[in-house]
Amino acid sequence: MRPLVLHLDDFGSFREPVTVDFSDVDYFVLVGPTGAGKSTLIDAICFALYGTVPRWGKENVIAHALAPSAVAAKVALVFETGGRRYAVVRALKRDAKGKVHTAEARLEELVPSVPATAGLEELMSAVARPVAEGAAVTAEVQRITGLEYRFFTQCVVLPQGRFAEFLHAQPRERQDLLVQLLDADVYERVRQRAVQEETGAAQAAAFARERLARLTDADEPAERAAEARLATLRALDEQVRGDLDALRSSAVEIRRLAEEREAVRRRVTALGSLAMPPEVPTLAEHVRAAAGEVRDHARDAEAAEAEEQRAEDELAALDDPDILMDLLRAAEAHERAVTELRAASERAARTRASLEPLADRARTLDAALAGAEEARDRLRDAHAGAELARRLVVGQECPTCLRPVERLPHHPASADLRAAERHVKTCREEAEQARTRHTEAETETRHLERTVRELTDRATRTARDLADRVGRTAGEAEGGAGRTAGESDGQAAGGDPRGQDGLLAGVDRGDLEGRLAAVRAAERRAAKLRQAARDARARLATAKRRAEELTGRTERLWRDLEAARDTVVPLGAPPLDRDDLHHAWTALLAWRADAAVREHTALEEHDEHVAEAEHRARTLWSAVAARLNDHGVETSGVSARPAAPDKAAGRLGELVAAAIAQARAHLARVKENRAAARELDERARAEEERARVAKELALCLRADAFERWLCTEALDLLVTAASDTLRELSDGQYELALGARNEIEVIDHAEAGMRRNARTLSGGETFQAALALALALSDQVAGLSATAARSLDSLFLDEGFGSLDPATLDTVAATLERLAGGRERMVGVVTHVPALADRIPVRFEVRRDAKGSHLHRATA
Repeated sequence: MRPLVLHLDDFGSFREPVTVDFSDVDYFVLVGPTGAGKSTLIDAICFALYGTVPRWGKENVIAHALAPSAVAAKVALVFETGGRRYAVVRALKRDAKGKVHTAEARLEELVPSVPATAGLEELMSAVARPVAEGAAVTAEVQRITGLEYRFFTQCVVLPQGRFAEFLHAQPRERQDLLVQLLDADVYERVRQRAVQEETGAAQAAAFARERLARLTDADEPAERAAEARLATLRALDEQVRGDLDALRSSAVEIRRLAEEREAVRRRVTALGSLAMPPEVPTLAEHVRAAAGEVRDHARDAEAAEAEEQRAEDELAALDDPDILMDLLRAAEAHERAVTELRAASERAARTRASLEPLADRARTLDAALAGAEEARDRLRDAHAGAELARRLVVGQECPTCLRPVERLPHHPASADLRAAERHVKTCREEAEQARTRHTEAETETRHLERTVRELTDRATRTARDLADRVGRTAGEAEGGAGRTAGESDGQAAGGDPRGQDGLLAGVDRGDLEGRLAAVRAAERRAAKLRQAARDARARLATAKRRAEELTGRTERLWRDLEAARDTVVPLGAPPLDRDDLHHAWTALLAWRADAAVREHTALEEHDEHVAEAEHRARTLWSAVAARLNDHGVETSGVSARPAAPDKAAGRLGELVAAAIAQARAHLARVKENRAAARELDERARAEEERARVAKELALCLRADAFERWLCTEALDLLVTAASDTLRELSDGQYELALGARNEIEVIDHAEAGMRRNARTLSGGETFQAALALALALSDQVAGLSATAARSLDSLFLDEGFGSLDPATLDTVAATLERLAGGRERMVGVVTHVPALADRIPVRFEVRRDAKGSHLHRATA
């Protein structure tokens, strides 16, 4: 571990932020008065790394890091170890109860490309990765530096009061430190790895032996047997190849004979398929009968069409039924109009006649109403006078004449006023009813008179329309005269209903109806004859279709006969007689009987030839199959009566080829097994040898014996190197040596080489011996480390050099200069001895005032 930059803020006696740059320093000294704070800087390095300081006593004590008046503190250290750069930060704070707690602890790996001479902020900002936080920081520092806290304070930082711990340590403690410094636990890892290697090699050897035991057919006899089997099958292949070719040839012969037999069978089938259709014998008679029916139906159709034409001519000579119907509808419309006009005229006359009596009745009732109202008014006055008379008082003014009343008048009893009122009401209702009936009669009379006028107009229009239709029917000339007469009649008739009867004088409805009936009768007769003609034509068409069907069937039967004959023309069928279909079929069937006998005989002969060829093929196949079975080639999958000998021959050839391929594969597998057996045997031997070597190595590296031996040898080298230094420091009086139990002893040459325990040395002598050991440890640890990875890159000495005489001090200074001169490690000294401080090139001066400690760098 080599520090680059140290930063303190309110740590210990340093109340203000202080940054110490060690990046360009190999050998420095911290000087200043006692209590100025020199050791606090070394404490800050130790606290940043391990979170505690040796001077504080217990490792978990952190309260001394804060001055009583401070509430927080922070220490940051940038350092390098193992070729990597790290930054560790620890911060403390005081809570409200005065207890000090760790507020922050983190370890980060920094980017090494930033120059070491850069500022603290730039260095710490170049973070490559976070490494640990909180309580894990200390353990991670121990891992990357390779030193626990207690060993760090014995070989890197030698604090005040603990300078001689390594010198006075127990052998077991000293051995633990050497094991960590020398990385001796690597040998234990080597031993454990050797045990694992032994186990793995033994398992691999056992596995190889097990696989070797499972290998069969892996010897020379098996290989010779496989080669013999392959040779036998190849010879068999040569032997049966000719038989298989013969079997394929027999298949060709069988197919040829079967094809010839099939040709004969097709001819027999063709002859057997010749059969006369059952309709042929009677077809000619049916054709003649159909032709006679066509002639008969043609005559009937011609006669029906003549009758139809005569009826059509007669119908055309009669009146147009539409015109007759039009005349009848016009006459009916005129009659209805005249009838309605006559009825309306009669109702109008009756209504006019009733108007005068109704008027008289209304006048009579009005006069009665006036008399009743007058009588009621008189009665009402009488009642008022009687009422007034009852209120008169003699001597008082009369309210009517305004003169004094001399005597009371006498009024006789009056009739009932309410009865008079009822009578007036009754007369008024009767009068109103009479006036209403008269008004209604007048209204009805005006309506009927308007209706009469409208009906008169309609009767006139229908009369004119009828006259026009009659005129158009009778002809242009007569129509003009008739139309003029009709118009005169209509105008003369006017609104008189009796005058409308004259309009019907020129129209005979009976004649019109008779003429229309004659037209309807003629239409019915024409329709009947028309249907008869259609039926006759339909019968003729049916007869023609029947004749055509028979003719077409005859043509098809001729074509069928020709097609049937074409199938047997190669057999010598005779030519056809085109005059008579029945005779042609009879002649062809007579020839077929003779030809069928010949073809049946030929078919039997071909059946015998095919059977003989198949028998020869089966015999040959059986011989080949038996030979293959004798040589171990299984033929059970091939039929003993092959339908296709060529396919059977191919299958047998495939079986032989498969057996040869199988024998060849078996031979190759045997050779592969032999090669695998050799390889497995060699592998098993190699693994067994590897297990033996690993076992021996594990036995040699047993932890208790080897570690003790290694530490004894390393301690012997350290003591020898330290003894040389101590001899120089003590001017040849003292040397160091190991005792019987590996305790460090002092050889005192002033006492005839007497050996005594190092604890018997005085304070100054103890400092010299401890310094010699520390210098030897710092100088020799890299060479003693098993992995060459351990190196003490820094050494900090915080001890009283004032106890040394000038000569010894000079020797110590020279030794420290030699130790720092190789620039492989940093050496820091804390002292207030000017003679030593003046010889160190870099000086950090520490002073203290009321505001705390301060640091100043001065180069000598």
